Amino acid sequence: MEILHYPSDTAEKKVLETIERGLGFTEQDHDDVNTYIEAVKKNGDKAVCYYTNKFDSKYVTQQSLKVYPSEIKEACQNVDKKFLKALDRAATQIESFHLKQNQNSWIDTPREGVMLGQMVKPVDAAGIYAPGAKGGRTPLVSSILMGAIPAKVAGVKSLSLVTPPMENGKINPYMLATAKRIGIDNVFKAGSAWAIAALAYGTETIPKVDVIVGPGNVYVTLAKKIVSGQVGIDMIAGPSEIIIIADNDADPNYIAADLLSQAEHDVMASAILITDSEDIANRTKIKVMEQLEKLSRKNIALKSIQDFGAIMIVPDINTAIELSNRLAPEHLELIVKKAFDYIGKINNAGAIFLGPYSPEPMGDYIAGPNHVLPTAGTARFSSALSVENFTKKTNLIQYSKKAFEKEADDVITLAEVEGLDGHANSVKIRR
Repeated sequence: MEILHYPSDTAEKKVLETIERGLGFTEQDHDDVNTYIEAVKKNGDKAVCYYTNKFDSKYVTQQSLKVYPSEIKEACQNVDKKFLKALDRAATQIESFHLKQNQNSWIDTPREGVMLGQMVKPVDAAGIYAPGAKGGRTPLVSSILMGAIPAKVAGVKSLSLVTPPMENGKINPYMLATAKRIGIDNVFKAGSAWAIAALAYGTETIPKVDVIVGPGNVYVTLAKKIVSGQVGIDMIAGPSEIIIIADNDADPNYIAADLLSQAEHDVMASAILITDSEDIANRTKIKVMEQLEKLSRKNIALKSIQDFGAIMIVPDINTAIELSNRLAPEHLELIVKKAFDYIGKINNAGAIFLGPYSPEPMGDYIAGPNHVLPTAGTARFSSALSVENFTKKTNLIQYSKKAFEKEADDVITLAEVEGLDGHANSVKIRR
């Protein structure tokens, strides 16, 4: 990892490279995804099965596209009790956090004869995408937890989970046990862009939904971008990223481990340490290389830290926070003395992890807050996946005759300024 002094020209170049690395869609990606989407719109299950057979498993048919209850029952019997214990803790704590996000409908009478309000209701149906991850050999159960639990808390009645099957045509039992724990009954053996298209437009087997959430590869992300507007989506997510702000009291072993926890996600992932201590910078660089050798995803993590990783030495912690606010990271760890003293200065971050014993993976799995977070600098204006993503708000307006007459002239004036005679007449005709 490079050690750079900030501010400087070389450090600024690295900052701009990180900010501008983007999602990396190619023209061919667009063409491929559009082909998949149009095929599903035209041919439904037939197209979904065709692409699933071509890329994931030749054993999936229209009849086996939906997971049978017997498959879910068998899966629950084939996972170990240690996993079920961890799953239950995670699900319980994630649900508890999201329950605090529920919003109530409300009615107010701000002026005599005027009633205003807002109804908050869940969408009818939601789709959860969970990546296949190495052909299902490394089941990303946390994607199901983080996508489905806020939907359940919101009150969404129909939940559909789509995930690529393993080569044998089955879904990893840990994925199915997770779906069962949350209460997802509709599970489908489909992945990539064709699964997103199926959720957006509906097929003979896969029902159309109102909102689609969940992470995925470039095809999944691009498909979500294309169908957004047809359905709601959580966000256009880019590669994972972490910034760690550390002072001289921080442990370089912890810092290195946390940087690599994100670098191992993707070669485009960004892992940056910002510190006011040259000693911490040098020791962390050594620890990163030591720990890197032990990772099963060593090649991915190495490419990530070479291209988008860095250690930046700053004059003080306040400068570190200013730089972090520019980068607006998905994950921000504060491993500094009196971390809470700095919270008010942090304007842009998907999630903040405070202190040496709050590493980012605690948030990924079990702490409670959602791990689906804004990336690529979008934390400047967007937020984590929440219950709100699965709700819609409807405004309520009622005027009495007396209240209407009191405000009518002003409406007519504003409408006429805009050249909207029909709007003005709608009010005039009631005078």
